[in-house]
Amino acid sequence: MKRTTAVLLINLGTPDSPSVSDVRSYLSQFLNDPRVIDIPWLLRKLLVNLIIVPFRAPKSARIYKLLWTDNGSPLLFYGRKVQTSLQEELGKDYSVYLAMRYKNPSIPQVLDSIRRNNPHRIIVLPLFPQYASASTGSAHEEVMRILGKWWVIPEVSFVAQYYDHPAFLQALVARGRQYNADEFDHVLFSYHGLPERQVDKVHSNGSCADYNCEKEITGENTYCYRATCYATTRLVASALGIPEERYTVCFQSRLDEKWLTPFSDKVVMQCAESGMKRLLVFSPAFTADCLETVVEIGMEYQELFRQHGGEKVQLVESLNDHPLWIKCLKELVMREGQGQRL
Repeated sequence: MKRTTAVLLINLGTPDSPSVSDVRSYLSQFLNDPRVIDIPWLLRKLLVNLIIVPFRAPKSARIYKLLWTDNGSPLLFYGRKVQTSLQEELGKDYSVYLAMRYKNPSIPQVLDSIRRNNPHRIIVLPLFPQYASASTGSAHEEVMRILGKWWVIPEVSFVAQYYDHPAFLQALVARGRQYNADEFDHVLFSYHGLPERQVDKVHSNGSCADYNCEKEITGENTYCYRATCYATTRLVASALGIPEERYTVCFQSRLDEKWLTPFSDKVVMQCAESGMKRLLVFSPAFTADCLETVVEIGMEYQELFRQHGGEKVQLVESLNDHPLWIKCLKELVMREGQGQRL
């Protein structure tokens, strides 16, 4: 009997459409995840369902309409293209699936398809290069919750992170080389923000400040989101020849002032107010075009920069279905299949 491996790619998710009702449904599922908003259950339910979602859904729907294309959600569109390309690269001994942590195609639905195809092994590969409990951790937990109900649980392996994988870095560098960094006044590496308390939870004793997370990766901070974001930045900047004084690591999409700093929007304003005219912005935590890259950076930060005296914010495109990104995913799958670690 032929032994096959199922590869489950997981991204964060997208509304089914930019309508208010679909965006409301998406936000409700997303924000009720205890790994996303890690406060007591009752308080989270009241905050999310009575305050955040009702007031945020109409505004978010308007923003999603700016993101939507003739192909629908870019996150799902490029997810499908990656799925197809990776399937072609891996061949008939593998079956590649795509799921979203929130909304469709849902993890329960896709795992049910995997179960019915009876693979001998499942490799779970979230499309998040840097580990965070609210992204990779949540995806892994949901997969384990469902697998725990199966009568037969095959061999399963989970990819936790790959922020320093050579092919991932090569893909980012290839995207960056489409632009001449010397033609820009400054370079930003903008990552999705997280509450400081969530990031500090990875440290059994102390906080990021006690582990030099902005400067080095050690045995103690391997899964620290802040540390891996800074590590990715150092590696990409070095490969592109961008000196430390010419770039800034920053964090976007915050909900309050207790999130990781510096905040990307404030850095954009400060750059403009200091006389800078052109910014180049990488978004290495987002592997596909999405609201945070296309709209927040490409549109909102452009307007913000212009309002404060700047001229051009140039977004470095996400990896989407870049061949080097597919190469990275293939190498991660092969590594897991062989039980190896880089």
